[in-house]
Amino acid sequence: MSERLLSSIDSSHIDVFIDHLWLEDGLSKNTLESYRLDLTTFATWLMTQNKQLLGVDKADVQEYLAVKFPLSKPRSISRLIASLRRFYRYCLREALIAVDPTVQIESPKLPRSLPKSLNEEEVEALLNAPNVNEPAGMRDKAMLELLYACGLRVSELVSIKTTEVSLSDSVVRVTGKGSKTRLVPMGENAIEWISRYLKEARREIMQNRLCDALFVTNRGDAMTRQAFWYMIKRYALVAGIHKHMSPHVLRHAFATHLLNHGADLRVVQMLLGHSDISTTQIYTYLARERLKQLHSVHHPRG
Repeated sequence: MSERLLSSIDSSHIDVFIDHLWLEDGLSKNTLESYRLDLTTFATWLMTQNKQLLGVDKADVQEYLAVKFPLSKPRSISRLIASLRRFYRYCLREALIAVDPTVQIESPKLPRSLPKSLNEEEVEALLNAPNVNEPAGMRDKAMLELLYACGLRVSELVSIKTTEVSLSDSVVRVTGKGSKTRLVPMGENAIEWISRYLKEARREIMQNRLCDALFVTNRGDAMTRQAFWYMIKRYALVAGIHKHMSPHVLRHAFATHLLNHGADLRVVQMLLGHSDISTTQIYTYLARERLKQLHSVHHPRG
């Protein structure tokens, strides 16, 4: 059944809730569509029970989950419960309902999903892969150095403007999720290569065209996420790295290596732009595993 068959009341409640998420949290289009799909599917099922979204109780939610469990993966069920929980908490705050029907509904336990990362030697090989004797290679080198030095998301990297980099203050202004900005220190290597790129390569790449993006292509446009994704996979092959590779891997390496060298978790959270420290805590597990490996290799009784 399609969304068109929903009651106008349920459809309106979903629209208002999605607008709320967009205005308050600035969530991405894909995330908002995930919320909409979960709520629309639930509302469609409720129609077969002659009920509407604001007229359900805990038993209705449990019955729906019992229907979905055999057909869905644990991660999909966990996302579904999160969508319903957030919707009904919003409805409770807005006094649309008197009782939250998702209270005490537990999400399935998911296996720990560890982010893919690189060790420090692999990062070094990747950063040295571009041919810096060519303008494009110098640009790529500067991009990789900045990505690793700051732990940026690829969307943050390609959206940086020339005016948002301060070489004198050694910081870059980054616009992250929800249009939130943060200042991130760059480090000596990133500063050196961005400076060289600006002086020696960017003007040659631009060929007198105008663009306010820091990192540009031969067409005179801003570098895209897709182009950089292909670029980093190509350099991984040059560096002899045969792991699954994406720009996010360098972000994971940034966080893991900081913690390996004693950085405070709160500092890493701030640098990564995580709103919740629980998102950052996954890296402490990676750091502990690395310490265990070092202990077993180097300790006489390891």
